[in-house]
Amino acid sequence: MGAFVRILASVKTALEGGARAEPLEHPAASAAPAAQRAELISSFARELDAVGGQFAGAITPDELAARVIEISDRIGALTVVVGGDNSFDSEPLASALEQRGRDVIQCGTAGNDAVRHALIERIARADLGIVEAQCAIASTGTIAVTATPLRPGVLTLIPPAVLAIVRADRIMADAAAALAALGAQTIANHRVAFITGPSRTADIEKLIVVGVHGPKQLHVLVLWPQDD
Repeated sequence: MGAFVRILASVKTALEGGARAEPLEHPAASAAPAAQRAELISSFARELDAVGGQFAGAITPDELAARVIEISDRIGALTVVVGGDNSFDSEPLASALEQRGRDVIQCGTAGNDAVRHALIERIARADLGIVEAQCAIASTGTIAVTATPLRPGVLTLIPPAVLAIVRADRIMADAAAALAALGAQTIANHRVAFITGPSRTADIEKLIVVGVHGPKQLHVLVLWPQDD
């Protein structure tokens, strides 16, 4: 998280008109995009907190396994299900969790109905679901998760706690930018879930109940690209 703190420090210095901040860890990266990303991450974290979610920080890929283990320890998750992804390698993550005594479920390719039902039954017993978010919306604290055979939609519905991982460069300013980033083909061909905080409803006697239609806890990690 040190790189992220330095980026925020550089943004703060620029806004205050002070001296130039210490150079970023990767000087080849453009300062302007990094500062803009830091602002978007800050806005997203603030809005996520406002809707009851928990911002778990901005980290590099090398820090991912340790942070996930820390989160699973904190919430007491003994069984963890990991969805397929593009932003991070799930195999080392699953291995690290298993070494810490977790029962890890990895989603495989699509099979017949019996295979899918068996997977859903296993996911139903999981304490924590880990899933990649295709993008996030800074203005509302929302994440967008696209369902695929390796990342089934039940991952964001059944486990009582969900940890979403989103790349720093996929945090968009608003819903219009997020829809453009997802693209018409993705939206047309996949089920896309837009999730704003933990599930809550007031259908039962007008009382707010958390976790009826989805997770009781929503944690979000921002993954800062290693070469940025």
